[in-house]
Amino acid sequence: MLLFPLLSLVTGFGIGLAGFLFLFTACLWWRGCLAALRAHWPQTRWVLLAFLLHLACMLVLAPGRPHGVNAVDGPLRMCIACTAMLVVQAGRPSLRALWLGVAGGALLGAGFVGWQRLALGMERPGGLLNPITFGDLALCLSLLALVGAAAVRPAALRGIAALGVVCGLAASLLTGSRGGWLALPAAFVLLAAARRQASLPRRLVLGVPVLACALAFAAYAVPQTGVHARVAVGVEDVQRYLAGSPVATSIGVRLDLWKAGLRLAAEHPWRGLDTPAYKRRMHEWVAAGELSPAVFAPPEPPHMHNDALQALVTRGMPGLCAWAGILLLPFLFFRTQLARVPGAQPRARPTQRQSAALAG
Repeated sequence: MLLFPLLSLVTGFGIGLAGFLFLFTACLWWRGCLAALRAHWPQTRWVLLAFLLHLACMLVLAPGRPHGVNAVDGPLRMCIACTAMLVVQAGRPSLRALWLGVAGGALLGAGFVGWQRLALGMERPGGLLNPITFGDLALCLSLLALVGAAAVRPAALRGIAALGVVCGLAASLLTGSRGGWLALPAAFVLLAAARRQASLPRRLVLGVPVLACALAFAAYAVPQTGVHARVAVGVEDVQRYLAGSPVATSIGVRLDLWKAGLRLAAEHPWRGLDTPAYKRRMHEWVAAGELSPAVFAPPEPPHMHNDALQALVTRGMPGLCAWAGILLLPFLFFRTQLARVPGAQPRARPTQRQSAALAG
């Protein structure tokens, strides 16, 4: 519980290692994990089935595709990571370790990308990961630390969790991951909506958005952080795209990819196309003058830059529904558990542990 979030940002193997450690532990404690699965099956069945359905969808499409086996790797790792729920239910570890790991991981991550940005002068720092992935994970740790700050009672531990919130937000800002920045308002809306159900302090619900805005403005005002430059580049990219400029820009390429993706999905709505096949089709459109050649500007984008569209293009409507299920059903699960917590605090503790494990 401590090492999983602690290693997630400062190593290239931390997340994968944690998944296999959970699987190994579940195999060692198979009797307790099996009993926990039976006991909590009514509450967790739809979450587990959603991940299994996602894996099944990939397995059905894998035969006949040149990179089919590689495509199964991600969904398989997700199913392996689901064993975290069983281990937490069977072992009932202390949440203190989780919150310390989350805060420590955010602190280490912020220090890592801060060093890369300010000392090494890297334009898009991302630790040992892709900057977008690093920024998203840092934001996830920040939001988990926020849950910890609301859940713990000792003042010292609450202060450490609050520090994790700040460090996670700062790390996300330093990576220049604009997608993470756009996700923050939605996270704040969900935080406000969950205030009554989760008995969150009002000052926490109001203070975190204010803190995030203050950090964003401070980072924007300091040129060394690179935030001002990223915002300026984004605005310029949109202006060039709307003006019809042939110059390839980051945002322009994404918009053209999305248009091409919708067209591909309309041609193959049920089974989709593998990546080499849809890129051949896009090359045909470029040759015919129906698509901007900017979509293949170096470095060539490896995907559609949108997970939902990527699922639709490569796996069709069934694949899109399976992908949506692994997001929607855990969200509904958390919402149900939050609704049960206020009236049944003693019973809620195991479920809170299980919720925290699944969120991780």
